[in-house]
Amino acid sequence: MAATAGRRDRTHYLYIAVIIAVVAGIAVGFAAPGVAVELKPIGTGFVNLIKMMIAPVIFCTIVLGIGSVRQAAKVGAVGGLALGYFVVMSTVALAIGLLVGNFLEPGAGLSITEEAKAAGGKAAEGAGGESTVDFLLGIIPKTLVSAFTEGEVLQALLIALLAGFALQAMGKAGEPVLRGIGHIQRLVFRILAMIMWVAPIGAFGAIAAVVGETGMDALKSLAVIMIGFYVTCALFVFVILGALLKLVAGINLWSLMKYLGREFLLIVSTSSSESALPRLIAKLEHMGVSKPVVGITVPTGYSFNLDGTAIYLTMASLFIANAMGDPLSASEQISLLIFMIIASKGAAGVTGAGLATLAGGLQSHKPELVDGVGLIVGIDRFMSEARALTNFAGNAVATILVGTWTKEIDKERAAEVLAGRIPFDESTLLDDGHGAPPGDDDAAAVPEARPEKNVPVKV
Repeated sequence: MAATAGRRDRTHYLYIAVIIAVVAGIAVGFAAPGVAVELKPIGTGFVNLIKMMIAPVIFCTIVLGIGSVRQAAKVGAVGGLALGYFVVMSTVALAIGLLVGNFLEPGAGLSITEEAKAAGGKAAEGAGGESTVDFLLGIIPKTLVSAFTEGEVLQALLIALLAGFALQAMGKAGEPVLRGIGHIQRLVFRILAMIMWVAPIGAFGAIAAVVGETGMDALKSLAVIMIGFYVTCALFVFVILGALLKLVAGINLWSLMKYLGREFLLIVSTSSSESALPRLIAKLEHMGVSKPVVGITVPTGYSFNLDGTAIYLTMASLFIANAMGDPLSASEQISLLIFMIIASKGAAGVTGAGLATLAGGLQSHKPELVDGVGLIVGIDRFMSEARALTNFAGNAVATILVGTWTKEIDKERAAEVLAGRIPFDESTLLDDGHGAPPGDDDAAAVPEARPEKNVPVKV
């Protein structure tokens, strides 16, 4: 126990180092922009290290969760409920963005330069809208293994679901495979824990490059849209999501955000919610949400629960239309933004994907506004921070709500974890035995995979 406590204590120094690195990166970005931009590969390298672990994490989590549930209908109920919730919340986010955007009228009075027009045209290149058929076919990987090599979250999710249901159908014959995957999961999370120790270096490179590329002038000239967007995201998270979490699950949003504080810091450092996906899965399971709920809701939410992206697309479109002197009518706003929400599937965790989706949507619906995308190219990375934070918060809350509705959350454990009485093991990112409500026979994991839980039975 003493050794474990020591390991946990040392991780606090890691995240203090991340904060110092972020501050140092901002300082370098302002003091030496040219040098700071050259540091971008450092941040990119760190994010890529995290991304390479996402497919294995999703695969192990979902296979262990579904493979240990006896009733396939329960998994289907979780998926259907999650998708229904995602549709409703995306619509709410869309409506809030429209209301605030029309109230602030961002972009009015701005003039677009030739340089900005060129930047807008460049952003629209290759951002053509993907049809629904192409999207659905894209979920199917070329081979069973390519789902793990191409970095597509939905492809990894599909393979994991198929493997989980297959092991579920195999019954006892599949238990050795489940135990093997359990060991692989421990290995994957151990590697992830090792990668986190280079987070300060990655955070320094990423934030320095953002500040170096942007500079103070862009921040000053576009302060209205930036501040308005951040305030809108904050209202959505603290008012809408906070109220839902309290009313449905009885959990205080501040307590949840404090518990996920290190993940929020990681997102701020990298501008990508995808960098925190593996840790979100581990922490929600540790909190007491069942493995099937976490394994299905979190990866699916990263492609379909785009609350922050919905707000961004709404306000950015209104901003560009006003700046170009061609305000959108109410019907144009609704049709354009519904198209963008559909087109933005899979963009939540990818840095800069929101800008490409915005350009592609304008190109398809109102080409004369595409040049205006160049107006926000300079500050898109800073707006990406708020997008990623809002998407992450939305997926964390969604998973807890789905767990509550399906009675797949241990509320007593959740209260203990959020109060800090059951600390999360940062050294392994994994605790044996958590993730299933006590007494739930359907969620019982393969006992042989948890030897330390069986030892006390021997007298």
